[in-house]
Amino acid sequence: MQTIEEQLRGVPARIRRERWIRRIFFGAAATSVVISVAIVASLVGEAWTFISNVDLPSLRSIGWFPRRGLYDISTLFAGTILVAGIAMLVAAPLGLGSALYLSEYASSRTRRLLKPVIEVLAGIPSVVLGFFALTFITPTVLKSVFGDAVGGFNMLAAGIGVGILTIPLVASVTEDALRAVPRVLREASYGLGASRMTTSVRVVVPAAVSGVVASLILAFSRAVGETMVVAIAAGATGGSLFSWDPLTNGQTMTAAMAALAIGSDRVRGDDYAFQSLFFLGLLLFGVTLILNVISERFVRRVRQKY
Repeated sequence: MQTIEEQLRGVPARIRRERWIRRIFFGAAATSVVISVAIVASLVGEAWTFISNVDLPSLRSIGWFPRRGLYDISTLFAGTILVAGIAMLVAAPLGLGSALYLSEYASSRTRRLLKPVIEVLAGIPSVVLGFFALTFITPTVLKSVFGDAVGGFNMLAAGIGVGILTIPLVASVTEDALRAVPRVLREASYGLGASRMTTSVRVVVPAAVSGVVASLILAFSRAVGETMVVAIAAGATGGSLFSWDPLTNGQTMTAAMAALAIGSDRVRGDDYAFQSLFFLGLLLFGVTLILNVISERFVRRVRQKY
């Protein structure tokens, strides 16, 4: 007859099955860690070769022209921040507005209809949005506003295209955060005589601020990492001069990597043009990591439990 301790321990076959399942899950988690470490290790070696052999003055030049030995990093940072900033100016209000409507105003039937439509934007290939920005946003929208001041390739159209691509991310994550706010908070606000707008803006949004900010930071990371829209709409495939003018062509870090690597298995040009790809990849990895850490710490600090 089994003792109480043996009965609580469970059936041996079930215990063995649970152990195997735990090992499989641990293996999956460990594999993701190993892959991340391998990516960083593959970048560090060539990036160090680039840093240790390139003259420092070439890192602060007139622009980013790696095949000529000019590696002005500030040019790529300016283009990346400019495109990502324009994208957030498009995605933040539209995404937050969509999330507020779906969470607080839309009926169940309307929500079931509109949410899949919004999420369809996330499934559109970025190359399609790049051509949309090049063939519609620039000639039809921007030229009607800015005239000949805007070029055929420009960072403003690229930023708008990236913003359209980012709207579903902001809307989906924000809407989930808003719907997670307990119903009793809304009812208490209505009981005090507040309108639906006041309840939404001054009660629901502050209660879900951790999820809202997390969605914006994730969207910014997504905008920083976008490649094809910028490569197609912003032009500057051969290089770019330093500029903060969104009406001219330019490059981001991701687009510069794509432009440099296209057309050859081994990048030709300056002796260390190939190694600059790894240096940019390491920089981009660091920027994304910092944004994710900031997002995680902010969410933990302001998260409210009900």
